[in-house]
Amino acid sequence: MASNKIKIINDNGVVVDATAPVIVSASRSTDIPAFYADWFFERLRRGYSVWTNPFNGVPSYVSYQNTRFIVFWSKNPRPLLKHLDYLKEREIECYIQYTLNDYEREGLEKGVAPLSQRIETFKMLVDKLGKGRVIWRFDPMILTEKISIGDLLDKVMFIGDQLKGYTEKLVFSYADIAAYRKVKANLDKNGINYMEWNESQMNEFASQLSRMNHERDWNYTLATCGEKIDIDQYGIQHNRCVDDNLMIRFGYDDKDLMEFLKVDVRHIAPKTQSLFDEFDEAAQIPEGAIMLNDTTYAVKKKNNKDNGQRQFCGCIVSKDIGQYNTCPHLCEYCYANTSKEAAVANWKRHKQNPLGEKILG
Repeated sequence: MASNKIKIINDNGVVVDATAPVIVSASRSTDIPAFYADWFFERLRRGYSVWTNPFNGVPSYVSYQNTRFIVFWSKNPRPLLKHLDYLKEREIECYIQYTLNDYEREGLEKGVAPLSQRIETFKMLVDKLGKGRVIWRFDPMILTEKISIGDLLDKVMFIGDQLKGYTEKLVFSYADIAAYRKVKANLDKNGINYMEWNESQMNEFASQLSRMNHERDWNYTLATCGEKIDIDQYGIQHNRCVDDNLMIRFGYDDKDLMEFLKVDVRHIAPKTQSLFDEFDEAAQIPEGAIMLNDTTYAVKKKNNKDNGQRQFCGCIVSKDIGQYNTCPHLCEYCYANTSKEAAVANWKRHKQNPLGEKILG
């Protein structure tokens, strides 16, 4: 289960039922760090927020009483910087899925900050949180009449060179436009002449990206997000964006988090002084264990995969607390906004009551 049911007292003094997730996603549905960071951290202090189900419109309470880990998603997470010390005070761990694309020349992301500023923000966050906690996403990789595979590789190279030493991983996806009606509708409405990727093009891109990663000595872990195609022959993995391995790495001393994830943290036994038996350290460590340091490793006792996500999504169970139609980045290919007009109207509505229970006030 992603969370437990508990009773809380809301801002009006009324006792209500709430879910209490251990892992919070903030958020796949909108850019909370860029536009709603003050709201989120105020709600974290108050202990809860209200989330509205996008399918039936029913609101529900989400308590942060049991929250131990937060995964942030953003194209401009600079506003998080002033709030991160509060997470440390609360002993809540986090990492950031930072979508750092370069579509400036083509105008596909008119609402995001300049690329140079976003790269600077990336480095500031790494300096604050530590390497490994800020993950570079170039997502989606989109082909248009003005953007070729070669263009995309040049864009990746430009950013990748500047992030060398600041990130361990590059996550990407191929824009699958036909599968997302909102994306197709937004691109058509905005006059973007896109092209669908075919398998040959996917392999060509993967091969050249892998070569670039080696030749430029980046040594990034390369991974795809939600992709069916296997391109592991190029050393490219299937990603888990809400990733229990990362949570174990950064939160293994949190007993509540490890219990939720069903993880045993174990220590390598000290070397014996036997004259007859050679100490075999590797023999103590089971296959699939996660090494945490020279003397400590973790063993997962269950698969935490979230079966409610897309078929090829590797994410584990979490509670997303964002809302669709609320992101004013206004990217031309957006899957989270039905229209730019709806997103702008909801952003204005939020600002009328910026610390209310819901993102929308």
